[in-house]
Amino acid sequence: MNKKYIIILLLLIVILAISSFFIIKEFAENKKETDIYDELQEIVIEENPDLNTTNVDTEIEKSEGESSNKYNLENIAKINSDVVGWIKIENTNIDYPVMQNGDYYLHRNIYKNYSSHGTPYLAEYCNIQYSDNLIIYGHHMNDNSMFAQLDNYKKHSFYEDHKYIKFYSYYNGKTIEKTYEVAIAFKTVVYSDKGFKYYNYTNFSDVQELNDFIENCRKLEFYNTGIDINYGDKLITLSTCEYSQKNGRIVVVAKQI
Repeated sequence: MNKKYIIILLLLIVILAISSFFIIKEFAENKKETDIYDELQEIVIEENPDLNTTNVDTEIEKSEGESSNKYNLENIAKINSDVVGWIKIENTNIDYPVMQNGDYYLHRNIYKNYSSHGTPYLAEYCNIQYSDNLIIYGHHMNDNSMFAQLDNYKKHSFYEDHKYIKFYSYYNGKTIEKTYEVAIAFKTVVYSDKGFKYYNYTNFSDVQELNDFIENCRKLEFYNTGIDINYGDKLITLSTCEYSQKNGRIVVVAKQI
């Protein structure tokens, strides 16, 4: 074997070794993050909830397999006082704490350690108690964690099976359970005048401002859910990256019921 082929072989071995290292590293990091959130879920779930959890749900029909567990965020708040809630969509991987501190948690976990997964967080200008529209950001991870499954709302069939979003807000030492019904799912782009700046709408000063928001969402929606949004409704908006276009975003808007 001449020297040229030996060099090529060595280069291929080096490339394979480097690739394997990064694959193993990514797998280990994904496993670590999964374990962290599995442990957190065990901390917050209460099979027999006490008075620290307030249920403000309107009575709705439970979907098949829906859990009756309640969440109490008091112990999570002891780990990190930036916790303002917990987001859950039944029968998906979306089951995470929600933080507030700007985009600090874009690449940090609940323990404030570096994490490529980050932690879902509330938009900087949102107030957990008073905002009309709570905007929550989360990464679209390749391992299908964080908010990756929001991409499935492109399909009406997925929407039919995942109409409701649970959000447990935490303030003044109490966990408040709320249910939101998905009203609009769409995609857009950011950092461009061609996209819709949905993230600017956290409060609606009047009916016209709400109507402007809804009209722009409807122009981009994947399908019509038949769910109306009216002035005075409280909304939650989930946002993650969408990879069919540069700087794309998947956005799911739901109203409290």
